[in-house]
Amino acid sequence: MIKTKEQIMVTTEENSKGETKMYLSDLKDFEGKNPRLRMYSLARLKPGEMVEFHVHEGECEYYYILSGHGVYDDNGTKTKVEEGTITFTPSGEGHGIENTGDEMLEFMALVILD
Repeated sequence: MIKTKEQIMVTTEENSKGETKMYLSDLKDFEGKNPRLRMYSLARLKPGEMVEFHVHEGECEYYYILSGHGVYDDNGTKTKVEEGTITFTPSGEGHGIENTGDEMLEFMALVILD
């Protein structure tokens, strides 16, 4: 199965001011997909915006940084991330990410149920 960019649904998340902070392109919507795949998205964060720290229960999440610069919060340990960085958050642990650069921070987000 193949989808073109015109066929991929893009949703947005807003910050506390009601401004768009993140764009999510849903890449998992295929008939017959693995039922353990909860999310597979291209995420784009504006400069200064973040995905707030959150804990995963019953699932794990990977980020693959495609472009931009940011700071990744791995259970309180903050690390700079850039193109080519891969992160992993297992079930029972938490993470967050902030765009600290001057351009969009783009990354793939993959959530798999346990």
